[in-house]
Amino acid sequence: MSPRTAPPRFGPLQLALAAAGTAAATLDVFMDGWVAAQYARHGHPGWAALSLALLAAASAAAQACSWLWLRSDPPALRPAVPVLLLAALHLLQLGFFFRCLYALKVGWRVCWARAEEEDEQRHLAFISHDISMLRLFETFLENTPQLTLLLYIVLRTNKAEISQGLGMVTAFLCVSWSLLDYHQSLRSFLQDKYELSRSSSIVYFLWNLFLICPRILALALFALLWPYGMAVHFSLLWLAMFLWVSLQGTDFMESPGSEQLYRAMVAVILYFSWFNVAQGRTLHRSIIYHGFMLVDSTLLGLAWLWGRAPEEEEEHSYLIPVVSAALPCYLLGLGLRVTYYKWLHPNVRARREGRYDEVDANGGGDGVEFRSFLEPDLVNRRMQWLAQSHFSLSQPEQQHFLNGDAAVESAV
Repeated sequence: MSPRTAPPRFGPLQLALAAAGTAAATLDVFMDGWVAAQYARHGHPGWAALSLALLAAASAAAQACSWLWLRSDPPALRPAVPVLLLAALHLLQLGFFFRCLYALKVGWRVCWARAEEEDEQRHLAFISHDISMLRLFETFLENTPQLTLLLYIVLRTNKAEISQGLGMVTAFLCVSWSLLDYHQSLRSFLQDKYELSRSSSIVYFLWNLFLICPRILALALFALLWPYGMAVHFSLLWLAMFLWVSLQGTDFMESPGSEQLYRAMVAVILYFSWFNVAQGRTLHRSIIYHGFMLVDSTLLGLAWLWGRAPEEEEEHSYLIPVVSAALPCYLLGLGLRVTYYKWLHPNVRARREGRYDEVDANGGGDGVEFRSFLEPDLVNRRMQWLAQSHFSLSQPEQQHFLNGDAAVESAV
């Protein structure tokens, strides 16, 4: 089967989902501001300040990435907007929303206009990949810490309003969905026969949900015991993750300085969830990471159990069965992850077809089949690099990719 040059079809359904995602991102910002105002109004200025600080830090990091990517993009793919206006939009923290609206504009042309459809499809794929990555950054730099803070507040006050409960459930689902959306975006580089199936999507979504829930619970419980200790815990683990990412030699950004920003953001993601950034077989790195996270979360939960005040034992007695279920939940998530990689990963199909990978298997072959693109400038090089980090290539094909001839990859 020869590689396809066109990206996956973008239709009205994808346009509607993109519009819904843009609306949800806009609503999320307003909701964060409203929640911070409610904290301040009820006499908790510290919670309000922390909530706004998380929002500001995540937005600044995402805007910086967006601006750096725009500056490095091929001129033909940049929006037809003056550079000064683009810079002003990013300074005003509107760069991400501008990207979303621009993607909707291009998506509308793809859906309803027929002129130069294939070039527009490639253009839209290029834009969508960056939006997916930026959304993932925002999720873990802002939404996930906000979720931890919200759970801490509910446990601290020992009461939860319906809006808070719905907010937490929605936030957990959104975190898992952002990981699935990122995965689907990267899989779009693969040939159609490796398209993410419904069963694969469900397993991928559930595994991330079952892994992230116990982690957030453990962090909230530790914050309940020692609020300022959370800052120490985060700083130490973030530094360890940053060093780990740096040692893996990432090469995602265009300059050394911006690469440090990328590594810093990935370290935040790793504080909450697994994120692969290096080439080669991930099994051993994954075992080390999940083993470390399991021990760390367990110690945080045990610290809360042993360190809580006697008067809190009855007040938070309902948490005992919840904490007891956290470990089975995490192990279930790991089990689903193993299920995905054993039966649903694209490399599994490649092995069945005799295309063994030299890194992840002992046989020879070409690995999974990727789409090839006749116009390299229309390929998102950043996502190519992430693809190479996740779907291992055989040595000949890897060299072909590095030479920039055709092969384009995608990731988990």
